[in-house]
Amino acid sequence: MTTPSTLTCEQIAARLDEFTVVDVRSPGEYAGGHLPGAHNVPLDRLDEAVQALASAAARGPLLLVCASGARSAKGRARLADLGIEAADLEGGTGAWTAAGHPVERPAGARTPWPMDRQVRLVAGSLVAAGFVAGLAWRPAHWLSGAIGAGLVFSGVTNTCGMAAVLARLPHNRPAEGTVPFRETLARLAIG
Repeated sequence: MTTPSTLTCEQIAARLDEFTVVDVRSPGEYAGGHLPGAHNVPLDRLDEAVQALASAAARGPLLLVCASGARSAKGRARLADLGIEAADLEGGTGAWTAAGHPVERPAGARTPWPMDRQVRLVAGSLVAAGFVAGLAWRPAHWLSGAIGAGLVFSGVTNTCGMAAVLARLPHNRPAEGTVPFRETLARLAIG
């Protein structure tokens, strides 16, 4: 097995059609704009897609993509642990669009905020609420402490429980007309 790599937008743009592109963001984020031809396999469902991804990797190179590169790097490492070689896009779709490359969006799809921005909003709101409530009722300060501890844990482990919860909210769910997950797996398996 060779070591998976991180590739730049320039490296990918010249040969995008050679890759099976897998976007590991939430379905809502994916609907907001993804690389042309990308399949949506959210990071938290990667293990369910192992057989289909192994089939796709046997036919040609896999490219994992997310918003900034963090989740795709995590997915690439997980697949490497399972013996599936993949690359990921440095800087994610943010870098891709900043470089002027096109993205696909389903007709009428809304663009939700990127997951890291959603986490920052919720975490910051909870810390501020804990602080303000703690002025009136001292034990409420524990809310701010708990959120801070969760953020430290998230940074140390490179996981985010809050993002997993937020990904399940209605605005992060698949848009109308989105390919169902099982159909995505079938498409990946057969090419």
